[in-house]
Amino acid sequence: MSDTGDPESVVKRGDEVTYEPVEAAEGLSKGVLIDESDGAPHFAMRRFELAPDAAVPRHTNAVEHEQYVLAGEYVVGIGDEEHTVSAGDALLIPAGAEHWYRNERDEPGAFICAVPNGDDTIELVE
Repeated sequence: MSDTGDPESVVKRGDEVTYEPVEAAEGLSKGVLIDESDGAPHFAMRRFELAPDAAVPRHTNAVEHEQYVLAGEYVVGIGDEEHTVSAGDALLIPAGAEHWYRNERDEPGAFICAVPNGDDTIELVE
């Protein structure tokens, strides 16, 4: 950080990002690209990989999500609707909206997810 309190620019190389499995969803891994620890004052940007045949259970988050699909084709459920998404598609998942993911393909899916910094309560929906 600079002496003025303004954030400094950050360049993080892809091989510097560590991916870890997401406990609540077998076949889903997450890498944090940029967040508060890098000096980002408002948003965190994460990259998720959804393995073939993986599914993320229906859940809610306390914060909104903006997502950009990088690779693959998979199903995203939001509320009562299901959407098949593929590379180049963008999504807004409002705070509190029930959502889930299902990859029925033989290739992995990948997406960028941006969320506001701060507390995010995740609740599984039964």
